[in-house]
Amino acid sequence: MTNPVITEVTDRVVARSRESRGAYLKRVRRAGAELRERGPARGRLGCANLAHGFAAAPAEDKLDLRGTAKPGVAIVTSYNDMLSAHQPYETYPPELKRAVREAGGVAQVAGGVPAMCDGVTQGRAGMELSLYSRDVIAMATAIALSHDMFDAALLLGVCDKIVPGLLIGALHFGHLPAIFVPAGPMTSGLPNKVKARARQSFAEGKIGRLEMLDAEAASYHSPGTCTFYGTANSNQLLMEVMGLHLPGATFVNPHTELRHALTGAAARRAVEITPHGAEYTPVAEIVDEKAIVNAVVALLASGGSTNHTMHLVAMAAAAGIELTWDDMAALSKVVPLITRMYPNGQADVNHFQAAGGMPVFIGDLLDAGLLHEDVLTVAGRGLALYRSTPALKEGALVWQERTEPSADTEVLRPVAEPFSPDGGIHMLSGNLGRAVSKVSAVKPAHLVIEAPAKVFDDQLDLLTAFERGELDGQDFVAVVRYQGPQANGMPELHKLTPPLAVLLDRGQQVAIVTDGRMSGASGKVPAAIHLSPEAADGGPIALVRDGDVIRLDSAAGTLTVLADLTGRTPGGAPLTDEQWAGTGRELFASFRRTVGPAERGASVFGGAA
Repeated sequence: MTNPVITEVTDRVVARSRESRGAYLKRVRRAGAELRERGPARGRLGCANLAHGFAAAPAEDKLDLRGTAKPGVAIVTSYNDMLSAHQPYETYPPELKRAVREAGGVAQVAGGVPAMCDGVTQGRAGMELSLYSRDVIAMATAIALSHDMFDAALLLGVCDKIVPGLLIGALHFGHLPAIFVPAGPMTSGLPNKVKARARQSFAEGKIGRLEMLDAEAASYHSPGTCTFYGTANSNQLLMEVMGLHLPGATFVNPHTELRHALTGAAARRAVEITPHGAEYTPVAEIVDEKAIVNAVVALLASGGSTNHTMHLVAMAAAAGIELTWDDMAALSKVVPLITRMYPNGQADVNHFQAAGGMPVFIGDLLDAGLLHEDVLTVAGRGLALYRSTPALKEGALVWQERTEPSADTEVLRPVAEPFSPDGGIHMLSGNLGRAVSKVSAVKPAHLVIEAPAKVFDDQLDLLTAFERGELDGQDFVAVVRYQGPQANGMPELHKLTPPLAVLLDRGQQVAIVTDGRMSGASGKVPAAIHLSPEAADGGPIALVRDGDVIRLDSAAGTLTVLADLTGRTPGGAPLTDEQWAGTGRELFASFRRTVGPAERGASVFGGAA
């Protein structure tokens, strides 16, 4: 039986979205009906259009593309060989094309999308383009699919903004089936506890750059997704819970026999669910209100990335669904935290996989009534299909239902014995606005912080103050403002975590309040992030001064400045367009003027699709 709060929130989302969702479905269903009636999409193209579409194809594919007997499958790839998570995609197009051909279709790489590495750009000017890149990726996906040659799509993406962007773009072609094809995490490297200790030692000046680089290189050491549970792996977990991966495909390592088998299976399945088969499964019907609520539940139960408090809102909007932070707050009260992966614990995603991974995680949440089972997925009807785990038997890919419980309850626990009775992400509100707090890695003693503000308008100013010893021996709340979507693209401020963690370990009471982001790698430092309205949009954070006492109570869900702000004028200011230049940032000046607030998904697209 479904938990009554899950049902209540879902019903609220359905009611709120009735008009926008109805308009969206009317549009995509009309396109889907036309596709089913007329056969493969390319059959509607004029001769010159179609000739351009297959001019460079190999002879075997050219014959198929000239005709209309076989469905066409688009491959949209985010391959580059700088992102470790995306490097395995180099070999995917030929594999996918072969598998599609075997299944009776024909596949083409329809386009590529940009894929920046937040790990490279942390603390750099390029990070100020990171969040904007999600919407660029959505537009690039739309450009790839706009050729109107295709009956289904295979989406190749893993990290941060890339998966949300691919899905937003695909949902604007919601009549097409779409399957995400993961690449898997790299094998475990340097233990997360050792890496975190090295970062704090480096921040304190106890080790040098070469020693720090050795530690980082031992952690990030091979092709595959970074193994900590940040936004990239949160993306992967959510895609499976939403039914957009094949069951159990998420956390299989790259370049293994099982990984290759799953890649081929995704391609074959894409052919089976085109409009011209017996199992037509458009992505618009998969991403419905129940799937969105399932995604929020999974995010909370896993202690996933705070970035998804924005991405899920934006992805839902692309499907005509209005999801709010209030929905997330309501769900957080009844969804327990049942995983511990770094930064919420010392385990990584490989340990989660070894403990039972997605089949155990999904199965236990289903049994507890915390997930909707009656949903459509790329594997078929019903989320119970995702209780199964893939395996190779005599070279053939099979799925077997996983009936064993978690093999390691220090990493993955049943709902009845959670790490915490509520979700790992709390929503905060008060006279400073609304914010997000990731509490899954914060010690109970640090859930409530009341201390004077130290105000910074740039993260580098805080780092400089730390290096000079100006933050030593005192309790404070670091207020880092003018970091929101309108101000400078809302960069992740993850580089602030090590120095603040050093001060926390010294016994100081410290926290951070910001209209910027701290990412899926947010750690043990109490934080109120994504503060909305932001300083650049007239938010009260612009009125805070050094010494104002701020109370951050993540347990109660409140964020309050204990000072009278009446009559104050804003301090500081966002960068001007002239100042916000270099590293290509000037190209995105129009995004700063059109982007919405964090609470509404920080999107340049406005409301629902």
